[in-house]
Amino acid sequence: MKVSVLGSGSGGNSTVISCASGTYLIDMGLSAKQIILRLEQRGIDPDTLAGIFLTHEHSDHARGLDVFMRKRNIPVYANALTKEALQWGIKSKISWKVFQTGQAFDVGDISITAFPIPHDAAEPVGFILENSTARFGLVTDVGYITQSMRVHLRGSDALFVEANYDEDLLEADTKRPWATKQRIASKHGHLSNTQAGELIAEIGCGKLSCVLLGHLSSDCNNAEVATNTVLPLIAALQVTELVCADQHQPTEWFEFGAKPSIIDKLKALSGDLSQVELF
Repeated sequence: MKVSVLGSGSGGNSTVISCASGTYLIDMGLSAKQIILRLEQRGIDPDTLAGIFLTHEHSDHARGLDVFMRKRNIPVYANALTKEALQWGIKSKISWKVFQTGQAFDVGDISITAFPIPHDAAEPVGFILENSTARFGLVTDVGYITQSMRVHLRGSDALFVEANYDEDLLEADTKRPWATKQRIASKHGHLSNTQAGELIAEIGCGKLSCVLLGHLSSDCNNAEVATNTVLPLIAALQVTELVCADQHQPTEWFEFGAKPSIIDKLKALSGDLSQVELF
């Protein structure tokens, strides 16, 4: 399994996951033009996507969906309240696949679990994507760390975790009114660098090789501050990649998990080994 963050921040968020059975997007908060451009930069034909998963309906996670889907028939996976919040403003005909938060469902050879998170949206979720060789966890736009998040994210080979703000930079920010600062730091707002680092340190295991920090505030955070805060907190883990996703350009590909065996590859290609002859 491999991952690239196409863009992350208040201006838009989208992450691409690729494995043997297909390529998937998590969120479409960039413009359709930028999503297409950045997918192509990662060597992906946008028309070949096998599915799109939505964490919640806020524009920085869904604004590109309508235009992108006008010429494409790609399944869009969302829970009932996220779909309801989005569908009235969308003109495109979308093939909605409604999942129930908390219950796993399969797409290709991937098992997906959407777990609830605290944020000021209709029914926001984080995601676990897992196949026989790898486990990827993503949590973004979350006000505080819950036990459900700990349970689901534990055991991941790679993580995308929001690290939205530095506490001191948020306090010193003169652009934001007090009420906005309170909302950001509230239980329905965003995670700070420190909270992100503490979460990773708590749930990280020997398998964890790649950590992507995302949704960094352009005013109250930056890659250097976030890295310098998180790195000491996760020093005991054997993480080989700690990367801050950028708003304006995609990250490189990061591959993780065990190498698939010949049986795994055949399962992904055939879906039914009973019809495959092995020599």
